[in-house]
Amino acid sequence: MIKLPALFSVLILAGCASGPPPPDWQMNAKASLERATEAYLSGNTRVEVAEFARARAELARTGRADLLARAELTRCAVRVASLEFDDCPAFAALAQDAQPAERAYANYLAGRATATDATLLPNAQRQLVSGGTAAIAAMPEPLSRLVAAGVLLRSSRAEPALYAMAADTASAQGWSRPLLAWLHLQAQRAEAAADAELAARLRRRIELVLNPVKP
Repeated sequence: MIKLPALFSVLILAGCASGPPPPDWQMNAKASLERATEAYLSGNTRVEVAEFARARAELARTGRADLLARAELTRCAVRVASLEFDDCPAFAALAQDAQPAERAYANYLAGRATATDATLLPNAQRQLVSGGTAAIAAMPEPLSRLVAAGVLLRSSRAEPALYAMAADTASAQGWSRPLLAWLHLQAQRAEAAADAELAARLRRRIELVLNPVKP
């Protein structure tokens, strides 16, 4: 099962390690968020929409806007990992009732985190605010690594080594949506550099992902 970014898994699993069993809504929301995230990364939009709706419904039972805000940020983070950038409007609608840590993470996803925001972020993301590709390579979790790669690209701090690292990370997990996004970007860069051989190789990889079964 996929591991959610630290900001969200810590919150949703609070109280699970010891003490009484967590309430059903907590476990149901976590499971649906994980399934939604995996479905989106694998290119299954229909399943992602259905599972995220279930997760949101479970969290809404608590009446806590901060939980819903974190769920929406999870969804936005997965899109950043797949190079689909927007202003995270569903989070923006909840931002006034969100905690400072959620607002800091929203700024991080937008590529505009400040030094003050960094103090509120999990350690790996804190390192990235002032770091680059090397900081991403040190991240153990594949999803956090891909989100960070998207953040660097969005903030115009992407280095050449980042593109291959992100594609390799997505490939190793079988996550076709971010893999295609990074492969397309690499192919465009190769074509711009007049490297026809590399561009052709990347286009063949893209075709393999899009059409895995040949007659």
